[in-house]
Amino acid sequence: MQLRSSGLWLILCSVWALQVPGARCICARRGHPRCCPGRNNACTGVSPTGTTCYCDTYCHRSADCCEDYGVQCLQSVSNCVVGPWGTWSECSSRCGIGSRERARQVVVPPRSGGNPCPDLRQRRGCYGDVPTCHSSKEVARILPGSFKRLYRDPWKKTHVMTPKRPSSYCVFFRLKHVGPACRLQSWSRQLVREQLVCVECQAEATTASERCQGDGVEGVRTFWAAALLPGCQGSWVQEDLREDCMCHSVSFLFV
Repeated sequence: MQLRSSGLWLILCSVWALQVPGARCICARRGHPRCCPGRNNACTGVSPTGTTCYCDTYCHRSADCCEDYGVQCLQSVSNCVVGPWGTWSECSSRCGIGSRERARQVVVPPRSGGNPCPDLRQRRGCYGDVPTCHSSKEVARILPGSFKRLYRDPWKKTHVMTPKRPSSYCVFFRLKHVGPACRLQSWSRQLVREQLVCVECQAEATTASERCQGDGVEGVRTFWAAALLPGCQGSWVQEDLREDCMCHSVSFLFV
């Protein structure tokens, strides 16, 4: 199709050259693209006098257009046309600084040196503040899972009925940073960067809101510190939270 179009233009240009004295088919002989948008020093031809002429849209300003620029380029110019902006996306951060984006589509692409398309994407800052964000500022204190086995009160009378022990919940975190002091204890050596760990929240460790301090927000980086082991601390990202759960592999406790 492109070859046929180019051949047709050469025929029309030859007819035009016969009808207009001194006219030359210069832009038409360039092939593809015949015309160029903006300023393009490679979009050239040679005039009848042997000087360099141009087939770009800037040639109007510099007054050095090739003789057939008007016929070849201006009549087939198509400027870019874009559609309306879409809606802004949700903030990329649930808690803290993030960004929103929106986009628009090209309706008519530019042709023959027409005006290029404007920006198709926009981005602006935002601040995520979901209701649970306050917990992202808390630092979780943890102990190894070996501390969690049920403590039996030696003074408790076996015949006295006690209320049923409230169920615990599990939070699964992906470790993102682990301090060097965590290598000092055997239990804390399980804390390895990118390791998935399970931290159990037992009823004894819950606050008035019936949750453990520092249990995090899904997808948000929060911080932790090992109890009784100064300097063993780091950050993690919550991946899952399960109710009525007990941790088993690579497990720890909120305290």
